[in-house]
Amino acid sequence: MTSRRAALRALVAGKQGLVVPGAYDGISARLVQDAGYPAVYMTGYGTAASRLGLPDLGFAGLGEMADHARNLAAVLDVPLIADADTGYGNALNVRRTVQTYEAAGVAALHIEDQITPKRCGHLAGHQIVPHGEFVGKIRAAVEARTDPDMMIIARTDAISAVDFDEALRRGEAAAKAGADVLFIEAPRTEAQVERIARAFDTPLLYNYAPGGRSPLLPFARLRELGFAIILLPVDVRGMRAFLAQAKARDDVRSLADLYMPFGEFNELIGVSAQLALAERYRDDDRSAT
Repeated sequence: MTSRRAALRALVAGKQGLVVPGAYDGISARLVQDAGYPAVYMTGYGTAASRLGLPDLGFAGLGEMADHARNLAAVLDVPLIADADTGYGNALNVRRTVQTYEAAGVAALHIEDQITPKRCGHLAGHQIVPHGEFVGKIRAAVEARTDPDMMIIARTDAISAVDFDEALRRGEAAAKAGADVLFIEAPRTEAQVERIARAFDTPLLYNYAPGGRSPLLPFARLRELGFAIILLPVDVRGMRAFLAQAKARDDVRSLADLYMPFGEFNELIGVSAQLALAERYRDDDRSAT
């Protein structure tokens, strides 16, 4: 696990716009990895939706999120970046959150400055904690980790809750508190994106949310600006399209290009490898008798 964290830290230090798609369960995490991406993002929005069937409004707590992160990290060979929401309380709670996520195998996590309960950064009606409280939580997160390669990402929703300048002030304060990456959520225009890029030497994260509040600049432009990580949130449109067409046609044979054959799915989830292990242990049992 330490090697995964070190690998991610090295990639982020290069500020080359690492594209990291979101995953909401073990299958989607494996699909991201198998597609060749060097890291996977455990989306909080997708976790709340897939695990609870609820929106990202603070319903998922530390236990559920950490358990979900543990399951995703266990099926991956690449680093996992995870949403840790507000840290689930005050600075002391943040310390426990970081320790729990680290034990779960997470390579990086982000803590935000919203009040509890929080809401998705691309919705409306955000409220944030006082400046000093946010800085204290980031310092607590940094001090709580035991592996120095585990990265702490500081996220601020101040653009929505207050204004753009406050977001910059909070980003600067979080960097001074030791944050490894800054996540200035939901800039509204390309000019704001450019100002964020110019304002910080600390690596930056961009949340690439289609239909959200931020402009969808070309990846090449974000890399040119020096963003280190480009997150792609969860997308289930492909699944919805398949189900709608299967329902409309009352048949799936004409949709072969949209679904994964059973054998391919079994390889994805490691059926052959598990059966081989079972056979090995069965042979051991026979030799013992």
